Amino acid sequence: MNDCLFCKIVNGEVPSTKVYEDENVYAFLDINPINPGHTLLIPKRHCDDLLKAPGEDLRNLVSVAPRIAEAIIKSLDYKGFILSTNNGGVAGQEVMHLHFHIIPRSKDDGHRPFERRGYEENQMTEVAQKITNLL
Repeated sequence: MNDCLFCKIVNGEVPSTKVYEDENVYAFLDINPINPGHTLLIPKRHCDDLLKAPGEDLRNLVSVAPRIAEAIIKSLDYKGFILSTNNGGVAGQEVMHLHFHIIPRSKDDGHRPFERRGYEENQMTEVAQKITNLL
């Protein structure tokens, strides 16, 4: 038995407000939106997160994301959007089923952008090297 909330939504066991569906992808409104129109885009096939997702599932999500985002911002008169995913609990992932947030934004919506921090001396080069070494 799969206890995944998003799998239950895809299977019709839990209600959602659907905005898009095809054979591989399901998109529905977030019940706690940052702004009205905040949509969750998920693969129908379960995978926990971005790092575990088959390439095919990622391609399916990315191929429909622009179409859904454009419909959100045009229909609701927004000027832009954020496409994001939280990977793991420490990053804020609450449901362990890969999902992208499409968050519509307007200039004065009251939400702050990401907090940014700089690097200490030589830290940027060291960080880049560590990442490069694993690629």
